[in-house]
Amino acid sequence: MLSFGMALSCLSLLVLSCLQSLSANNDFFTSIGQMTDLLYTEKDLVTSLKDYIKAEENKLERVKQWADKLDLLSAAAVQDPEGFLGHPVNAFKLMKRLNTEWGDLESLVLSDTTEGFISNLTIQRQHFPTDEDQTGAAKALLRLQDTYKLDANTISTGDLPGAKHKSLMTVEDCYELGKIAYSDVDYYHTELWMAQALKQLDGGEESPLDRVILLDYLSYSIYQQGDIERALELTKQLLALDPEHQRAKGNLKYFEFQLEKLKTEAADAPPTEKKLAKRETTEKIKKSKKKFLTPQLPERKKYEMLCRGEGIRMTPRRQSRLFCRYYDNKHNPMYVLAPVKQQDEWDRPYIVRFIDIISDKEIERVKQLAKPRLRRATISNPITGVLETAPYRISKSAWLTGYEDPLIDRINQRIEDLTGLEMDTAEELQVANYGVGGQYEPHFDFGRKDEPDAFKELGTGNRIATWLFYMSDVAAGGATVFPDIGASVWPQKGTAVFWYNLFPSGEGDYSTRHAACPVLVGNKWVSNKWIHERGQEWRRPCALNETE
Repeated sequence: MLSFGMALSCLSLLVLSCLQSLSANNDFFTSIGQMTDLLYTEKDLVTSLKDYIKAEENKLERVKQWADKLDLLSAAAVQDPEGFLGHPVNAFKLMKRLNTEWGDLESLVLSDTTEGFISNLTIQRQHFPTDEDQTGAAKALLRLQDTYKLDANTISTGDLPGAKHKSLMTVEDCYELGKIAYSDVDYYHTELWMAQALKQLDGGEESPLDRVILLDYLSYSIYQQGDIERALELTKQLLALDPEHQRAKGNLKYFEFQLEKLKTEAADAPPTEKKLAKRETTEKIKKSKKKFLTPQLPERKKYEMLCRGEGIRMTPRRQSRLFCRYYDNKHNPMYVLAPVKQQDEWDRPYIVRFIDIISDKEIERVKQLAKPRLRRATISNPITGVLETAPYRISKSAWLTGYEDPLIDRINQRIEDLTGLEMDTAEELQVANYGVGGQYEPHFDFGRKDEPDAFKELGTGNRIATWLFYMSDVAAGGATVFPDIGASVWPQKGTAVFWYNLFPSGEGDYSTRHAACPVLVGNKWVSNKWIHERGQEWRRPCALNETE
């Protein structure tokens, strides 16, 4: 609550400001007529004081409402933190709250004398998400929207497949997404999210935003996509609400001029050219609208289709040649009495999955070891060989060595026993946790001929094979897909998949190009072991044929 001293101080300032305005007319007691003016001044002071008290009460009420809302939200969230943040809208709103809304609250409360809270908040804010985090979470939502073909309303209502903790987006949330898309010159998503914000506002949702600002963004984004007629109509709606809006007045004249110019050009063109021009204009609008939805790359389309479970090229005949079995890797002593369950995932390249190959207890221990070391995942620059972050790899990773914990040593030995490959020359166990809409776009695990120095520093040759543990189930999305062959492998906790990146001849198998699909709902944990050529000379002898 506001202290008496604080109230007295503010009241003194108000009184002083008013009395200073009257300082030119002193000796008030000599004139009742003049003194009556002081009564009106005092009345104004009381009104100002009441306004001040009301403002303080409103401020405290707003703080209380905020605290109550966050208390309910955090109480539900901490019951299942990973599940709660597995919903991308919850993750985005967490970024937005901590980066933006808590800052607004700090400004609101700053005049209060609760120094403990302010100092604590100020200290804690040093560790809060940044603008970059908020923008990143927003772009993740846009990426998920495109990859899984979700409309803005589906995301805004939180109605995502497999979601446990649904969360509604407010008008301001939708507006924020639209603004981030706008700053990225992504007018397609700007239109989608400004239109969604407008729809919710028109539906009766309370918001400090008004139709004017939304129509301003919406009309311009539509114009940038080539639909001048619709942009003009929305600009007229804006001016009906705010006739003095300077930018809208300028846009109105410009849009009318451009529309008239197009009509004149169409009228002057020969009949055949008119039809052609009309078709070109229509196609231009369509292409412009699609430009930000899906990059016009065949691999990208195949990748996104596979992420949605579409375009999988497994025929019934090929499916009939895939089997499951109990596997002991040629009577390995560790597995003769207790063989592991193995199933074929794909035939060419040969991809197998090991079932129940890592226990829940082991998974939790691996995660416990990795969490303090998680850093933004990097890629090796194909030209310089330098490790660097990339927008197409959204995850954090940590490396665990066998001598740090006996469990890691046992896991490495397990991989060696089941693959028959030497682990001494393999890379350390890499643990990765994917972020909001986390993904790793199509890539090769092995170094190509145009990357002769890819693993030169390791001195262990190329990556001959990949072993990938799935350490969590994923409610929606997060598949490992192979665009060139039309294969999708879905996460299943406690399993691992294995494939060779190189033929026995040492040549790269280009059909192993793969990607990690964006996580739509859930929290994806994986760990992988990249196995190298050196030490495998007698374990996997070289073939004479290049593709054998």
